[in-house]
Amino acid sequence: MERNYNDAIAALNSLQSNFSVVDAIRKSGRGMNKEAIPEMIEWCRRTQYEPSNFDRLKLIHIAGTKGKGSTSAFISSILYQYLSSSSQSSPKLHKIGLYTSPHLRFVRERIQINNTPLTEDEFAKYFFATWDRLEESAQQAGLPTDKTAKPVYFRFLTLMALHTYISEGVDTAVIECGVGGEYDSTNIIEHPTVIGITSLGIDHVAMLGETIEEIAWHKAGIMKAGALAFTAPQPEAALKVLYQRAEEKGVQLRVVERHLELEEIKLGLAADFQKTNASLAIAIAAAHLRALGNSDIPEDIMTSPLPPKFRRGLEKVQWGGRCETRREGNIAWHIDGGHTLESIEIAGAWFASQITLPTSSSKKRKRILIFNQQTRDAGALAKALHKTLAEAIKDERPFTHAVFCSNITFKDSGYKADLVSINANSADVEELSVQKGLATTWAAIDPETEVRVVRTIEEAAGWVRELAKEDSEEVVKVLITGSVHLVGGFLEVLDSS
Repeated sequence: MERNYNDAIAALNSLQSNFSVVDAIRKSGRGMNKEAIPEMIEWCRRTQYEPSNFDRLKLIHIAGTKGKGSTSAFISSILYQYLSSSSQSSPKLHKIGLYTSPHLRFVRERIQINNTPLTEDEFAKYFFATWDRLEESAQQAGLPTDKTAKPVYFRFLTLMALHTYISEGVDTAVIECGVGGEYDSTNIIEHPTVIGITSLGIDHVAMLGETIEEIAWHKAGIMKAGALAFTAPQPEAALKVLYQRAEEKGVQLRVVERHLELEEIKLGLAADFQKTNASLAIAIAAAHLRALGNSDIPEDIMTSPLPPKFRRGLEKVQWGGRCETRREGNIAWHIDGGHTLESIEIAGAWFASQITLPTSSSKKRKRILIFNQQTRDAGALAKALHKTLAEAIKDERPFTHAVFCSNITFKDSGYKADLVSINANSADVEELSVQKGLATTWAAIDPETEVRVVRTIEEAAGWVRELAKEDSEEVVKVLITGSVHLVGGFLEVLDSS
């Protein structure tokens, strides 16, 4: 095996669980694997680490349903403003790690240092260092060194990220949970400085349960004695569970309301709901910095004027594919992933806020939807999006055109390697059965919308570009939403055009 970035991605993709395995777990109703943490600790030891070794990273642990990635990015951006400089007599921070999932365009986005993804060479270096440690451990135990000597995709990346941060001398790392919290692969963390729980909603029901209470129980699993704990405002039923679990663990949990100064700050991430994420990030970053010995951070930061470095961090944050707008000629691409009912409604409300409503005498402007959600109830998400937009802009026909595509990136070359996913039913993808179902659903909701089904993201973007040529003086607004894999593939198509 060669040892470059492409080889690393090919090897990593071999660790994905295929659709039949994922579907069997989903249908079994057995929920999360209660042996997940002992198993992950064993994998950790096979890479020559004990969980306590990661205490030196001074970890911040983030769980939640919505806004985990954005909140983590806000925290990292704030902390970045406190990196060591010649003006500091006793610098507290030199390198900040940020581990998030899923990625948009490149797997290496998941593992960042100082808000910059690993380079391809760095990714390959630490990927194969982790890979080799696992194979050496298998050899020493007299076991095969094949695929069974490595954990599945997300577990591997978690081990790789922690190894990278230790090797690179990172002195603070923000770690985002994958699914849940209690049994998540990242929950081998023993002594975080701070934990945060973002807004909760219904998602991953096969693994976490169908009620907000069950989901809250899982998310609260990242609370650790000795670590400060913060949560965004939650539904009453969820908050009750969070408080109960905090009490059981001997943790003081604080609910973070919006910081008043956010009304006058232009956040690096658009949309009103990001103020909730930013507020949680403020509380977490402040608590962490105080724990590191930064005495100039106000104890009551949520009611105090924000330090200039906090403001700068909130303004400078970058997080692609979240309420992002790009212009291309007369096309305004509005990009935001929405994979749950709550998040699709938020995406719809954000798009509605970007629309200038025409006067009654003016011609109806083109508004186009590009949508896919391969693995959840796509029809329900599409209906929720239509309802949200129709109500927000007072128009029962929120889109003039809609195109439904798979998450396959390009027409001729298929998936970009970083975007390969074998978690979906390959027959459904090949036959476009989900997309055809979406087209039928949308036609029933809004028969006047011109609906199209295409195989790839590239073809969907091409169809929109052709429509935009029909009137080059008109700004054509396009919403790309649904699966984060769709959003990531779309950004790849846009940037490679």
